[in-house]
Amino acid sequence: MSDTAGATATPRTWTVSAREDTGPIVLGRIQTTWAPLAKQTVVAALVVAAAMSSTVLPWLVVTDAPRMWTGVALAVLGLVIGAVMARWPGTARAELVVPAIDFIAIGLLRYGTGDTRSVFLAVVVLPVIWMAARPGRRHIVYPLLGTCATLLLPYVLAPTEPRPSELVRLVFAVVVYGATAAVTNELARQADIRLSSAQRHRRVAESEIDRAALVQQSLLPTSAASLPPELRATGVCIPAKAVGGDFYDWFPTPDGAAFTLGDVMGKGVGAGMIAAAVRSLIRSTVDEPDAAVAVRRAAAGLATGTSDVTSAQFTTCFHVRIDRDGVARWVDAGHGLTLLRRADGAVQSLRSGHLPIGVGTSWSSETTAMGPGDVIVSVSDGVLDLFGGDLDALDRFEAWVAERPHPQQLVDGVTELAHRGEHPDDVTVLCVAYVR
Repeated sequence: MSDTAGATATPRTWTVSAREDTGPIVLGRIQTTWAPLAKQTVVAALVVAAAMSSTVLPWLVVTDAPRMWTGVALAVLGLVIGAVMARWPGTARAELVVPAIDFIAIGLLRYGTGDTRSVFLAVVVLPVIWMAARPGRRHIVYPLLGTCATLLLPYVLAPTEPRPSELVRLVFAVVVYGATAAVTNELARQADIRLSSAQRHRRVAESEIDRAALVQQSLLPTSAASLPPELRATGVCIPAKAVGGDFYDWFPTPDGAAFTLGDVMGKGVGAGMIAAAVRSLIRSTVDEPDAAVAVRRAAAGLATGTSDVTSAQFTTCFHVRIDRDGVARWVDAGHGLTLLRRADGAVQSLRSGHLPIGVGTSWSSETTAMGPGDVIVSVSDGVLDLFGGDLDALDRFEAWVAERPHPQQLVDGVTELAHRGEHPDDVTVLCVAYVR
């Protein structure tokens, strides 16, 4: 292997925020554009059904067919206007024209199907709610005026002096629909306040997550220049969320260098905090030649004194210390996803029966001799998802590693696979080459 294997600069992918800020805006625009058409479809369908039912059913009366069908035509006209608003979003600012037409259409329908005996007056509640659901107290007045127009239209078409009982009924109907408008408007106002508050909280939370992602990103090594010339390292970390539970790290030691790959159970800010703590605790053992000491110190530092198993905060970890002469002392804390690729292409697994940090209580290190061109490849379980995620995924990954002698090939290959589509778990790989 050449001395340029695994360049000193470490490539990594870190998705600071997976959301698309334009998504909600575009979705809201689509909903606003199509809302008039959707609402008017319901109103027009009820008006048409009412007219057809009055024509077909013998127990429903038709007192003025031309006026009734004129009301149907107006409702259909509102439907056409709604379609125009859906086609040209700029016209949606005049949305209230449609329910205003509906008040007249329902008034004509009522007049043509028996006037005071008509059973279809209740349809007027739809344009009432339509208008009243908009922000502003003036949208209580608009549906109130529209209801008055619907109820008084018969007296415009056929002027007569209403009976006292009819006046009481009309006043009561106006009050009821006015109250409906007021309640709807207040509910819409409260919903808008809650939505605005939720959006503010979301923006604050997203800002905190972004800052946490930047902090965690800063914990990853950015250069291998501090490592001994006999060792080369490269890695990549692609979180499934803004903040991930995977991490990799390296740092020089008195006799060589130490390398770590950890996978905290779970994802998000909580897992990221545990990952940062484990990294710091392992780094505190820089002068310890035994790799197992680092894992034991990390476990002691994270111990809460209660049941760590029930809290589900455990971390699988592979930690190795490689001397300048190629002697690697490593400990596998429940990770089991580390391979040693020999220069001749042979692949062997570096795993043990130890439990993860947070579950186990004791760990011991093992020793493996590395020769020139050998590469240690440690990955998180999210990498196996890229190879099928089934029982044979590890075998396929081993075969894939055997075909790639260069560490950078391995890192770039994993990165390419991860970027082909969504991955449900964090994807992390660490490659350490021994060059002499």
